[in-house]
Amino acid sequence: MKGISLIRAIFVLLLVFLTACGSTDSATVVKLSGWQSSPAEKQLLEGVLRDFEATHPSIKVKFEVITDQYMDAIKTRLIGDAAPDLFYLDALEAPLLMRSAVLEPLDPYIRPEDEVADFEPAFLKAFQNGGKTYGLPKDFSTLALFYNRDLFAQAAISDPPKTWEQFIADAQKLTRDPNNDGRPEQYGFGLIPELARNSFLLKALGRDLTNRQGYAIFAHRRSLKGLQSLVDLYRGTPNGKHSITRAAAVPSDVGASSGSEMLGQGKTAMVIEGSWAIPYFKETFPKLQFATAEIPTPGRKPGTMAYTVAYVMNKQSKHKQAAWEVLAYLTGKEGMEAWAKGGLVLPARRSVLTRLGYDTNPLYAPFVAGAKYATIWQGGETLSIINTHFNNQFLSALLGEQSLQQAMQKAQDSANREIKTSNY
Repeated sequence: MKGISLIRAIFVLLLVFLTACGSTDSATVVKLSGWQSSPAEKQLLEGVLRDFEATHPSIKVKFEVITDQYMDAIKTRLIGDAAPDLFYLDALEAPLLMRSAVLEPLDPYIRPEDEVADFEPAFLKAFQNGGKTYGLPKDFSTLALFYNRDLFAQAAISDPPKTWEQFIADAQKLTRDPNNDGRPEQYGFGLIPELARNSFLLKALGRDLTNRQGYAIFAHRRSLKGLQSLVDLYRGTPNGKHSITRAAAVPSDVGASSGSEMLGQGKTAMVIEGSWAIPYFKETFPKLQFATAEIPTPGRKPGTMAYTVAYVMNKQSKHKQAAWEVLAYLTGKEGMEAWAKGGLVLPARRSVLTRLGYDTNPLYAPFVAGAKYATIWQGGETLSIINTHFNNQFLSALLGEQSLQQAMQKAQDSANREIKTSNY
């Protein structure tokens, strides 16, 4: 009898083992790659993926964070036929990958219940090309004005500036040099001297960054009015009727690593940042009394920048239907709400924005409003080249090594030479 019982026990254990193996083996594993801005972001996404797996037991998601040179890694893997089934794609990089035919068009998978019309149209359009949809946006952020309410009160400024002229004037009022050593202890504005943060100043004046062929065209004198105001604010202008005293600093001027840190440390009274800075301020500088507002209108039209990222599918994926199920969940109302409720980013679906109350939250509402008129950080396949040359020369103009007009002409000419050589 003991022998029979032992055989039965072994049989039961073997059955359990085989059953367990079967459930694992039968599940389709979908590989997803992305980046992370913080450990909390990774934990948040993993939680959403666990919710997905609970309702889709036949699919397992293996999430991988690529920590360095993200797009270089993705492009290398695409060439080597080793890319994940799904991956993040920034709008900046989308034109090149859409043209390269390495992304699976999503149109055959999209069903009426996916309610594609619910996405903010401009963000969805960023991932469409030739009448096909290659990605569904997962989130976005625009830029808005952050300001220190205590420092505004000390300067007797009751409201945030609404026009660019008011912004320049307020920045000077908020700059303080109590020991009169010529080096302000507090600047009115914290400046990030990058094209990705400031190209809306061209658009708001009715100017474009590139022409239809992708060549840079920003060096026209009229295009530079908004950028010149930043240079003037940083360097100050000669004494005169409309002179400007220096009222801006870049992070390295005050020993900070970012615009957010400048504001948090009280080194500046205003910065232009994305919604990602809100949870940062609350966690890192809990005593900071800050508020947000739409960016002061730089011309006749309002302006800001928008950044968006989509989930896209590898055209060589061997698990396309399962990958679509994951993608549809993450960009659907349930998955997007779970992902965006932490406030790090804003949901790309308008219904989820409303349901989470971001459009009425005083801190987030300026970012939501900006989505209607924002310049999306996307400019064709040549934008990365233009960006590099612009940033190098704009910094040179800020430092006074040359005029802004000279700097931008050099940036435009050198970028266009490289674009021509690269055969774009």
